[in-house]
Amino acid sequence: MEHTGLSRREILKGGTVVGTALMAGALKPEDAAEAATPKQGGTLRVNGWDPRGFDMHLSLSYRTQTTLSFMHNNLFRFKAGPDVPIGRLEVEPDLVETWEQTDPVTYVFKLKEGVRWHDKPPVNGREFVADDVKYSLDRFLTIPGNARRSNLDMIDKVEVVNQYTVKITLKRPYVWFLDQLADAMTSAMIAREAVEKFGDLKKPEAAIGTGPWILEKYDPNVQVTFVRNPDYFHKGLPYADKVEWIIISDNATRQSAYRAGKFDFGWQFICTVQVDEIERLKKQHPDWYYKPFLWDVVSRTMFRTDRKDLPF
Repeated sequence: MEHTGLSRREILKGGTVVGTALMAGALKPEDAAEAATPKQGGTLRVNGWDPRGFDMHLSLSYRTQTTLSFMHNNLFRFKAGPDVPIGRLEVEPDLVETWEQTDPVTYVFKLKEGVRWHDKPPVNGREFVADDVKYSLDRFLTIPGNARRSNLDMIDKVEVVNQYTVKITLKRPYVWFLDQLADAMTSAMIAREAVEKFGDLKKPEAAIGTGPWILEKYDPNVQVTFVRNPDYFHKGLPYADKVEWIIISDNATRQSAYRAGKFDFGWQFICTVQVDEIERLKKQHPDWYYKPFLWDVVSRTMFRTDRKDLPF
């Protein structure tokens, strides 16, 4: 996945995200010289979570949001690659080709041409256009039950200038606006046809994006399987042919699966392993590879929005 913050070389070697109190690693890194040249093919096996539906506007759960991140794009994204220090959140265009800020509250975005939705019904691979941007942002701001609406409440209106141009006017100047447009939990683009056919996006059949991976199969509490999008607009990506998002709720069972080589990354939260496991893993697996960097995950208590009798 491009937005992991790691280079392809690190992915091939087994590098994964870690924190100040956690490390992450893989059991079978490739030879360094071989890993320097990206290869097409293979399956990436990751410890995942059972999503709580597939509608990103109606779920704050990381179980839903991380699963959907394989399939969707935003207007902007956070830059990744070998030259980007891990932990730096630098915004760059994704679905946007060029943009300008004409005054403190007005932004004009020119979209990349030729971007296509996944070739699945009811969208069937049609081109991504400005109407999709307006629909996605308008739905985010108006659908009842969206607990993250305030992330974009600075938007006054979204206007379609032409097929590939969108104009967004804010209610007030907001310096973090492009960062919000890069936030996968806030501004991922969705298809109108999917919402109209299914009524919402809660069903896996409605999970249709423009991203690098296409949802092939969902087995509840077992696995989500993604296959490579052959029409992905970032040419040549992704490298792997398939991602197996393996769902195992019990920590001890996940740990055993990792030690047995059934995961390509660490078994704990966001592919990590605990610091006190490092020496043991090194002894058991001499070829084990891990990479440390600063942890940027926070925990919080949120209000429920779906039940008046149980607000927390």
